[in-house]
Amino acid sequence: MRPVSLLFASAALALAGALFLTASGPRASVDTPTLVRLEPAPFRHRLDGDWQRRGLPADAPMAEVSLPAPVEIMATQVSNRQWGACVAAGACPALARAGDSPDLPVTGVNWYDAQSYAVWLSRQTGATWRLPTDVEWAHAAAELFRDDALGVESDPENPAALWLAEYAAQSARSRDFDREIRPVGQLNVNSLGVHDIGGAVWDWTSTCLRQGEIDDHGAILRQSESCGIYIAEGLHRAAIVDFVREPKSGGCSVGLPPANLGFRLVRETG
Repeated sequence: MRPVSLLFASAALALAGALFLTASGPRASVDTPTLVRLEPAPFRHRLDGDWQRRGLPADAPMAEVSLPAPVEIMATQVSNRQWGACVAAGACPALARAGDSPDLPVTGVNWYDAQSYAVWLSRQTGATWRLPTDVEWAHAAAELFRDDALGVESDPENPAALWLAEYAAQSARSRDFDREIRPVGQLNVNSLGVHDIGGAVWDWTSTCLRQGEIDDHGAILRQSESCGIYIAEGLHRAAIVDFVREPKSGGCSVGLPPANLGFRLVRETG
């Protein structure tokens, strides 16, 4: 899998902002969703990624985490209408199918599409917009965040135990899964005022896939990141390739994103 550095995305955002600030004329008015401010506060969180214990699959460890600084997150996912403004400016690819409601969340978005929108929105507003991290998204999801632990230890003598636990977890999720893609803001709302958590559309994050090993007490022995695969958040967490559309540069992640991938952004406040 091709490594992709998040430093490139950060540098692109910074450069875009610098170029815009040197341009003449007022910034354009853009349609952005309601924002919810997230204040740093420690909370218990199951880490993202794929983990092993003694060489066998294991639930990710729990850790106390906190945002490094306040941010504001979009209360709803980016809609077709909002995406269309970026398309009209020539900064984003056309994705919506004919007949798609402008109030539906934009879908079929790869990781780089979301980055393009963040760069464009940063230019238009003079603020820094970016994808949330896994921890920021979990903070924003609040009580609607779902722990994806199976609670079953891998047993080399009985691998069926883990398979059955995975099947039971998937079945439980399916019972609660709303497969209809609804207009933004129409699925649910949590205690913070953030909408549409855990519906038919997953949100991209900036967090690369983490792979690690823990000991018998859950302490981390080693961990590494694999960028080019990112965490998407929804009814559960998923590790998703970035879906490069260009075959010459896409490698094993070339392809079209599925119709359940959208995004929301955070705005830095500092």
